[in-house]
Amino acid sequence: MITLKEALKLNKDELNNLKNDLKAKIDARPELNAYIDVKSMGEGVPIAIKDNIQVKEWSVTSGSKILQGYIAPYNATVIEKLQDAGLSPFGRTNMDEFAMGSTTESSFYGKTQNPHASDRVPGGSSGGSAAAVGAGVAIAALGSDTGGSIRQPAAFCGIVGMKPTYGRVSRYGLGAYASSLDQIGPMTQNVEDAAILYDIISGSDPKDSTNAQKNDKVVPHLNSDRKLRIAVLPKYIENASQDVKDAYAKAIEALQSSGHEIIEKEMMDAKYDISAYYITATAEAATNLGRYDGIRYGNRVEGANLEETYYNTRSEGFGNEVKRRILLGNFVLSSGYYEAYYVKAQKTRHMIKDEYNKIFEDVDLILSPVAPTVAPKFGELANPMDMYLSDIYTISVNLAGLPALSLPIMKNSEGMPVGLQLIAAAYDEQTLFDGSLSLEAAVAYKA
Repeated sequence: MITLKEALKLNKDELNNLKNDLKAKIDARPELNAYIDVKSMGEGVPIAIKDNIQVKEWSVTSGSKILQGYIAPYNATVIEKLQDAGLSPFGRTNMDEFAMGSTTESSFYGKTQNPHASDRVPGGSSGGSAAAVGAGVAIAALGSDTGGSIRQPAAFCGIVGMKPTYGRVSRYGLGAYASSLDQIGPMTQNVEDAAILYDIISGSDPKDSTNAQKNDKVVPHLNSDRKLRIAVLPKYIENASQDVKDAYAKAIEALQSSGHEIIEKEMMDAKYDISAYYITATAEAATNLGRYDGIRYGNRVEGANLEETYYNTRSEGFGNEVKRRILLGNFVLSSGYYEAYYVKAQKTRHMIKDEYNKIFEDVDLILSPVAPTVAPKFGELANPMDMYLSDIYTISVNLAGLPALSLPIMKNSEGMPVGLQLIAAAYDEQTLFDGSLSLEAAVAYKA
């Protein structure tokens, strides 16, 4: 598959041929179910778009029944930035409903397959984007990451997935799950492509009040020869599978051979991350999803009165996982439980951020697992608690608002990719990409 860097050099006729080739490849793999639909917007380099990012005049549904019939009236800021740079949206990719899930099984459109094994999940919630890039039916894609939803499917599908610092990329036009955690990011074939796409979509935006208003770029300064201090977390990975431990050991050896300094660090039990994340995320989700009532947009199921219309619309429109998280969110925000749960979660979130800041006083990057295992088989995470625990290594990054990048390290004995992530201090994307380029070259992963 042609890389994004190469595609940006193509002329108009070559781009048309490329799009036709992609459409043929997509048609040849319908069972993958990575795309909800395929359409081209403009003459630019085709980029797959997750189904929760607004593209004007496209149906955008966040993988949900409740938004069937909704047509986006405007472009998200990232779409405007893509078009300004000579790229164009090319189809909607499948996702867990409202980005709530780790397997892409909760989508209204059915599950997406992992491109490396049809009986395994592609990860979630950006599973469609990851599977499309991993299968070679997309040059690159955009995903969104609330608690690992770019990095985890990237690791499962053997591609690169990058979550920017919170506020680096505008959230204007992104269907909200948890507003203080969500970030749009690139999903690509390699680290350099991720840096190119990151530079294109990042930057200031007056339409987003949480935007950091920073416009510095990383590509002009990429340097894989920088020697960095990289923290490793031996105790943190004790509960990971042997595949992940083997990949971790391989990555450490590769980093050392490239001249980086390895420094052992410790982090507090990740059970606190899980608790703080799911309390925070579900509370914000319950609030954000209150707007889907069948009155202003999307699907409506009529009732005898207004209250019954609300009830019918939301009961039939939302899937089970979304309902579960709305219920949990309303519970932790309710009178009598707000102080006991939500306030404590915010205090824990502050502790997590402080812990990262302390580690970054001594190091430039942290090497961490992305998930405890390789991509599980369909049905293995049917228990919601098992699915929540699968996010154990990614969610603290979102709670602290940090940038992180997942890249493939090796394949296990069954041919499944094993990915790890590098984590950087806030707004230090330059070091993140420099270190990631070095690790990518050192491990020499073969797709």
